[in-house]
Amino acid sequence: MKLARPTRAQHSETIIALIDVVFFLLVFFMLIGRMDATAPFDVAPPVATTGADMPSGGVTLAVGADGSLAFDGVATDATGFEQALAQRLADAGDLRLRVNAHRDAELRNVLPLVARAEALGTRDIVLVVTPEGKP
Repeated sequence: MKLARPTRAQHSETIIALIDVVFFLLVFFMLIGRMDATAPFDVAPPVATTGADMPSGGVTLAVGADGSLAFDGVATDATGFEQALAQRLADAGDLRLRVNAHRDAELRNVLPLVARAEALGTRDIVLVVTPEGKP
């Protein structure tokens, strides 16, 4: 008696499992990888000095949460600030500028003022900050 062997069906190679593994690896490396551009040179960020006394002398620019400005206690706009600072620099030469911005003030309202003050010749610009843990 001859027994017939059942014919084996050709199994197609399933690569679905391999595709899943590759997809999970791709997602994993996307989540843990750095997505920001790194500089081609060493960058050491500045160190904040907290707890030190505020340097005396100079003028103060206050920036409100809504972008309003006050230069040495007098409300002004950006043009008035530039004119007053230019006048003060002409009178005193080198001058320290303290920028006291509200914590909710948008950076786009502060940075152009600092850049303009630097362009006018202000060499010493101090950004006033609140030490961590204080309101």
